Amino acid sequence: MRVVIADDSVLLREGLVRLLEEAGTEVVAAVGDGPSLVRAVREHRPDVAVVDVRMPPTHTDEGLRAAVEARREAPGTAVLVLSQYVEVAYADELLADGAGGVGYLLKDRVADVDTFLEALEDVVGGGTVLDPQVVAQLFARRRADDPVRRLTPREREVLGLIAEGHSNGAIARALVVTPGAVEKHTQHIFAKLGLAQDEDQHRRVMATLAYLRG
Repeated sequence: MRVVIADDSVLLREGLVRLLEEAGTEVVAAVGDGPSLVRAVREHRPDVAVVDVRMPPTHTDEGLRAAVEARREAPGTAVLVLSQYVEVAYADELLADGAGGVGYLLKDRVADVDTFLEALEDVVGGGTVLDPQVVAQLFARRRADDPVRRLTPREREVLGLIAEGHSNGAIARALVVTPGAVEKHTQHIFAKLGLAQDEDQHRRVMATLAYLRG
């Protein structure tokens, strides 16, 4: 796996470089601002860019904007955004093209190295990974006409775990049910959300997007 890192904090940037290299991952560039991220992605064509949302000059959403631009210039580049705070709109914008291969995690998750590395593998594989705190906020803001409200409590639970990036096998283990039961729930979710028969990974992305936009 080839990675570009973008974070204006030298300490965190170098920490990520060391963590990933110790895990056997090739870090092809480590930069500190949005324009440098776009240039690095254009030059190196990495598998994934790990990006801080807030970077110079205004420290608002420059990292996110640069990640979206880099993804347009190098389609297929996965993006894992790291943020100090939960901003649901950021996750929505990342998923807007419906292509998958994106993740949004709080920086605290990096301390759990296995979870962080698993998230990288998931987004490189075309999946989506949302921080559990983002998922919790999404549950709290559902509209009355939201199609997700048609789901049963168990189906909403499964959809939340899909949004966090878990595979069917991992969901089965978390809920202590069989993989077959999870598959049945996911098919019901796709049907209730009006997602036509398609490549399953794509439907998981679209289900997560519907969840975000509720």
